[in-house]
Amino acid sequence: MLLVCGDALIDFLPSKTADGREALTPAVGGSCLNIAVGIARLDVPAGFVGGIANDTFGRMIADHASNSGVDLSYATRSDRQATLAFARVTGTETEYAFYDADTASRNWVYRSEAIALDDVACLHVGSTTLVNEKGAAETLALVADAGRTATIAFDPNCRPNLVTDKDAYRARMMAFCRQADIVKMSDVDFAYLFGDEAYGERAGALLSEGSSLVVVTRGNLGACAWHGQAGMIEAEAPLVKVVDTIGAGDSFQAALLAALHRLDRIGRRGLGDITAAELRRALSFACKCAAFTCTRAGADPPRSGELPADDWPA
Repeated sequence: MLLVCGDALIDFLPSKTADGREALTPAVGGSCLNIAVGIARLDVPAGFVGGIANDTFGRMIADHASNSGVDLSYATRSDRQATLAFARVTGTETEYAFYDADTASRNWVYRSEAIALDDVACLHVGSTTLVNEKGAAETLALVADAGRTATIAFDPNCRPNLVTDKDAYRARMMAFCRQADIVKMSDVDFAYLFGDEAYGERAGALLSEGSSLVVVTRGNLGACAWHGQAGMIEAEAPLVKVVDTIGAGDSFQAALLAALHRLDRIGRRGLGDITAAELRRALSFACKCAAFTCTRAGADPPRSGELPADDWPA
């Protein structure tokens, strides 16, 4: 399976009441859970590892994941409360206010004996659980074990409003980059971590340090990728009527990993030998899935039956 480790939470999304007043509607979210859901909906075996609360919100999270086909057998259920995030859309970006003190997600602990890593082809990690030192340390321990046999994918999905020490946070993100075969980040994440540095320059540095694939997503401008053998590849984003962009980056990552799986390039050796044509097809598919997600509210990635057959890489 493709295993995803990280955050699972409830987003409160902006909405309107029948009489036009502002309201907030709860929806299941969390970057890493979204990615697991996105992979499973594309008919690729996916599992989630992390903390999920036993409260009402936690049951919403578990039901949503299970209904999408995500294997939760490695998740840790907890009597601690669920993480809550309140979203505010500004332009093409979404800002969040997080309530994440002493939550099930934040207190997740890695137990090596509880996960059958031989069954994992790829492990994806990232997002808010890596902001605090404890969460990052637990995840790095999992990465160290899984990385012996599995491809490691990483998306920092930075949340600056949670960061209290940017230098320490950036050092943690770089530690994950150095362990990752696939590094994906948005242009906003890139600017937060690397300022005005050229994408290609940083990508070259990451490739020289051991990564196989570096991807930067650029919203409606599509995505760019750098690969040691295939070179630099670009993919365009389809033009769609945008409802909101919540979960678009997560949908991109889910679709990219699912496409690499379908192309038999998810393994470390296959990823290293991927051709430019294969990588372009995978990136294009990921852009289409991200655009599809933007056409409906919240993090609601497509199911395979909702996509034209010729969209899939083959």
